[in-house]
Amino acid sequence: MKKEPLKSALAWLGASLLVAVGATTATGATPLQGQLSIRPFTPTEQATYKLTSIQKSAGINTVALGEPVYLDAMVNIAIPPGDIIGVTWALTNQPIGSVAALTNSPLGTNVPVFKPSDRLVSQVAGRAAFWPDVRGQYTVTATITTASEGTTNLVQNITAGVYMGIGTCALCHSGGEVAMNKVVPWSQTEHATMFSRGIDGLVSSSYGLNCIPCHTVGYDTDPRTTNNGNFYAVSKQLGWTFPKVLTNGNWASIQTNYLALANVANIQCESCHGPGSEHADLLGNTNSPAWPSLSKVLDEGDCAQCHDDMTHHSIVAEWNNSLHAVTTTDPAGSAGCVGCHTGFGFVARMEGTPIVNTAYEAITCATCHEPHDVSKPHQIRAYNTATLMNGTVVTNGGMGGLCMQCHISRQNATNYVATTAGSSHYGPHHGPQTDMLEGVNGYTYGKTLGSSPHKDVVTDTCVACHMQTDSSTSPAFTHAGGHSFEVASAASGTNPPVYLTAVCVQCHGSITNFNFPTVDYDGDGVVEGVQTEVANLMLQLATLLPPVGVAKTNLSIDATWTPQQLKAAYNYLFVQSDGSYGVHNIAYTVDLLKASITDMGGGAAASGLPSAWQIQYFGSTTNPNAAPNADPAGDGVPNWLKYALGLNPTVAGLTLTNGVVWANGSAQISPSNTNSIAIYTAAEVAFTTEVGKTYQLQGISSLGAGWQNIGSPITGTGSSMSFLTPTRNDQQQYFRVVSQ
Repeated sequence: MKKEPLKSALAWLGASLLVAVGATTATGATPLQGQLSIRPFTPTEQATYKLTSIQKSAGINTVALGEPVYLDAMVNIAIPPGDIIGVTWALTNQPIGSVAALTNSPLGTNVPVFKPSDRLVSQVAGRAAFWPDVRGQYTVTATITTASEGTTNLVQNITAGVYMGIGTCALCHSGGEVAMNKVVPWSQTEHATMFSRGIDGLVSSSYGLNCIPCHTVGYDTDPRTTNNGNFYAVSKQLGWTFPKVLTNGNWASIQTNYLALANVANIQCESCHGPGSEHADLLGNTNSPAWPSLSKVLDEGDCAQCHDDMTHHSIVAEWNNSLHAVTTTDPAGSAGCVGCHTGFGFVARMEGTPIVNTAYEAITCATCHEPHDVSKPHQIRAYNTATLMNGTVVTNGGMGGLCMQCHISRQNATNYVATTAGSSHYGPHHGPQTDMLEGVNGYTYGKTLGSSPHKDVVTDTCVACHMQTDSSTSPAFTHAGGHSFEVASAASGTNPPVYLTAVCVQCHGSITNFNFPTVDYDGDGVVEGVQTEVANLMLQLATLLPPVGVAKTNLSIDATWTPQQLKAAYNYLFVQSDGSYGVHNIAYTVDLLKASITDMGGGAAASGLPSAWQIQYFGSTTNPNAAPNADPAGDGVPNWLKYALGLNPTVAGLTLTNGVVWANGSAQISPSNTNSIAIYTAAEVAFTTEVGKTYQLQGISSLGAGWQNIGSPITGTGSSMSFLTPTRNDQQQYFRVVSQ
């Protein structure tokens, strides 16, 4: 078939760009932000919108003869729909002999914009479609006209061809100097043998004819595709029929008796990149067209043409409800940011190549999965290890090691707080979940803090919890678990919310949500849910930060903040940005907050002793010697009293009758003041007890504040009890005894 090379001077924007933008004549205040995209159309959408007779589409710009090209002309969602006058369409270039023509799209107005990220910013101004009928290049233009905001001219280029099969791709892509070796590693993937295993009975006993449209190249029963080389067309030409019995030998029979059919069987290169005829013809052709002849994209539509087929293929539906699908567009254009925030940047970073393409693309399937490589589980791009900004090397991430490439703090906390002034951008930068899970890289005030064991006992870390499976009958189906990466469906409005706790109950017992009670971490005398306790600690800390004394849930940091305030603020933001409110690592979360509260002059911990004091002398708040009634020095004086007196709890005093003497105890008198003596007052609380009851001493510095437990509960003996505490450092203090 003769093809005419394109003689137009139209510029092509890049092999990986399926959205075309053009010149805009603006007359109003709202930018048009015009886009001309090739819209995918998936099996789930076919069923949802009752368009099962309409051909599906991958939405790429390399298509086979007779396959549909669905075109969406889109503008800024802020423009009132009534202001959009219309779209003028034109097929401005097509191969000689082509009679293809633009027509109204079969996709109705009830079919939304395809990409979740586009739905937030764009609306459809008009739709069109066409079916290529001759191999070669096609150019579509669309002019969007509005009443108040001007016009925009958009251009999209499409290459049409026929399927060649794996044999042709392997000629160049099996190694050597011509092209990258993609065929050999691809041949080890499950895609490469999906059909052959299926008909041999190795996939499912219910594997049938309805499965193979996604498991073969270009399968399409539409009469317009008869001559494009797809699996269905070839099977009809050769007279092959689906085997009546799934058994070993069916695939071997195809290889022996239907070699041309075997060439387009299984999920191959052209299943994702489009028909390869025009690409193959470019070999050695120095007069090749200005635009690419094979698609290489990260768009989710390429995978969704098969993986969006509810309910048994729910991956895309789950991903549509994830934050990955609508990741922020702000970092696009910055080579320093797109390594995590866009698909193109992340792939380049994982491949160790320079980040050149800084255009926006959501975190799609091919961002995290390498389609040609099976060296890691599920073809993920990273596994098990990650390096944090403070130099910590994580070696226990499992499949969660992929998540850990981005969900980390962007700072080395110790260096950062020592050198960085306050501003609205101050902090660990949004995603320190790995640091929190590992119990590292918060600001520790030079102390060793506690850390929970989740990182060591949860295999595959992030993945084990955030990708739990949820039943298709669950009200949270596609909104929690799987590729939604959500552990709860609360954000979707499911009432009541569904919490995926199957992983948790293995250790924590029969819990139904993540805010289950454990310890009174915030010291208010009430054991609440762990996330509530952490939220209360955060509120305590925030109240100590500017504006001081004001309860708040967000910090407004600027250049006036002191170094002390910035240290505490870093830990507050570290916990807030982690987002789990203690679930990832409760010990580290609580110790960070308590250490910051103490450094800011805040109240004692629930035990009555500041965490920082316990950590200073005993290394951890959970050390038995750090308990308020413990006596690690063996002199009969408990920790709570030594803390109140400003004494080192590990150093024994000289025991005398009715007391203990310490040399240079709390240095209340300067050594230079000779022949001096000071007599301080103290408060004594005495109370009677009854056998069978327990008593808890509590104190506050001002009425209306939350009562703090002092020491541990006391078991009644039937006799009286006495509590003695120094008062020299307190302006006022109130005490009470609560019996149970």
